[in-house]
Amino acid sequence: MAAHAVSVLITGANRGLGLEMVKQMVEASHPVRKLFACCRDPDGPRAEGLQTLAKKHPNVIVVVRLDATDLSSIKQCAKQVGHEVGTGGLNLLINNAGVLAKSTLQETSSGDMQNAFNTNVLGPMNIIKEFLPHLRAAAKASRIPGMSTSKAAVVSISSFLASMETVKESYAFFPAISYRISKAGLNMLTLCAAEELKNDQILFSLLHPGWVRTDMGGEEGQMDAPESVQGMLSVMASLTEEHNAAFLDYGGRSLPW
Repeated sequence: MAAHAVSVLITGANRGLGLEMVKQMVEASHPVRKLFACCRDPDGPRAEGLQTLAKKHPNVIVVVRLDATDLSSIKQCAKQVGHEVGTGGLNLLINNAGVLAKSTLQETSSGDMQNAFNTNVLGPMNIIKEFLPHLRAAAKASRIPGMSTSKAAVVSISSFLASMETVKESYAFFPAISYRISKAGLNMLTLCAAEELKNDQILFSLLHPGWVRTDMGGEEGQMDAPESVQGMLSVMASLTEEHNAAFLDYGGRSLPW
């Protein structure tokens, strides 16, 4: 995992994969020094598990409000994080927040598609832009050569459903057209960011968590969140400049675009 990262920010940290990431990061043998756990409603009932965890690790976890669909919320979060990290910057940003609707083309409305894009594409785009100064600060402050999640990195949680090459084999049992298209957009966003910001020494990678039994993935999933997150954190820890703009699964295997 990204155990040596000085500071980490995770969106959608109140449940599912996000909450499990927070849990494993702070309970690791070499836990992160500061973890910004972000969600839309930190004081709401769906964040009770996160708040309980934060109380156990008050010097590490900072629960922050961040709504990926609200630019003012993103800006305020970036400002708060900036005050906390100072010139050391933010080492690792994990774009985990997302929405999934399992509907087909004929069942999907314009509103459904817009909602998916607002959260899955525009959210990560605005988050990357607003936190870029803190990522650049981390890269500048680091003495680590090359690229890594311990230096400055953005890891976005994507899905094999975004792969255009696998549509024929997966569409019938899991159409989710708005999710597929928006995650494909996230993939392109990541490739463009990796190319545009490569001279800043900021690593950009995409991870597919597997089909996980969560509120989003459903009961039909093939694994539970702890197994998926353990794999993803291990992959994150192994990322180098060779993985800039990579699309990998939780086991580190390359996925087709």
